[in-house]
Amino acid sequence: MSLSRRDVLKLIGAGLLSLVLTELCRQDAWAEAPVSFQGRTTLSGVPLYEAPSFRSRQVRLIGKDQVLELQSQLTGEGDHNRLWYRTVDGYVHSANVQLVRTEVQAPVLTLLRQRVLGEVTVPFSDTRRDYSPHARRAYRVYYGSTHWVTGVAVNPNDGSTWYRIYDFYLKQSFYLDATHLRLLPDEELAPLSPDVPPVLKVIYVDLAAQYVLAFEDDRLVLQARCATGAGRTRTPSGRFETYHKGPSIHMTNQGDAQTNIYDLPGVPWVSFFTGSGVALHGTYWHNDFGKPRSHGCVNLPNSAARFLYRWTTPVVPLETHYLHRPREGTRVHVA
Repeated sequence: MSLSRRDVLKLIGAGLLSLVLTELCRQDAWAEAPVSFQGRTTLSGVPLYEAPSFRSRQVRLIGKDQVLELQSQLTGEGDHNRLWYRTVDGYVHSANVQLVRTEVQAPVLTLLRQRVLGEVTVPFSDTRRDYSPHARRAYRVYYGSTHWVTGVAVNPNDGSTWYRIYDFYLKQSFYLDATHLRLLPDEELAPLSPDVPPVLKVIYVDLAAQYVLAFEDDRLVLQARCATGAGRTRTPSGRFETYHKGPSIHMTNQGDAQTNIYDLPGVPWVSFFTGSGVALHGTYWHNDFGKPRSHGCVNLPNSAARFLYRWTTPVVPLETHYLHRPREGTRVHVA
């Protein structure tokens, strides 16, 4: 079974998109599949259960940034999110467990350009004020987040290699262990489907179903669950365009909010579609898609956000950290 744009519009209008998409990608209840990922807990106090059910006995609570060795994933109890992970000593619901890997990189000693985009490939890493493991810590970065590398430094005492990363929001440089960051080759940043006329590309965000779909004319090219704005920060409905973009954005409401403050460096693959900063982007601080829970943006798995960033217009040049091109973006329909 496949969906055309006409089918999608009819289903959105009838409020049935979520049911149909669930049927398309349905897993048998309790079906279990091995995983090749680890899991990082994204907040403190994540419960570990005896069975994949919120009603089963809690084994213990897990602290933030604990790396779990996941044995398998399975469908268990839940409403919008029924995905659970089995560990050595119990089961954990997926909502607050980021799937990660530990992939140590070979440092690059010479940058090809003034700025090169890098992606974190370990569960987490602490940036430092200087290129030493003993230097004062700045902030922590997480698997899948992206950062601009502007230099390379080798510590003369222990021979360790560090990348100097620049934060455009803070206007400061920090240092990150070079074995924790993969510099992205040009081909991974190249536009996708550049031969398709921009007018034939369109994105639909269904607020009720919590799905994002992308079409090239009548062909569905992306289908992903999302988490849109909740409460007083609902994602606005209407017709928009992805007219300003950046591959790595430090997102924060510090200074603007008294409660529910967030500070998220290195948010990856950001495609803004409103002037107030509402965007489609990758997410490393939760794994709970299918329910509104953001501050207005459309949270997506990193792979889906990366696809949309490369697929949409305008095309961001390799060394450009942020591009603003009114009336040149890909259409986004939010309803």
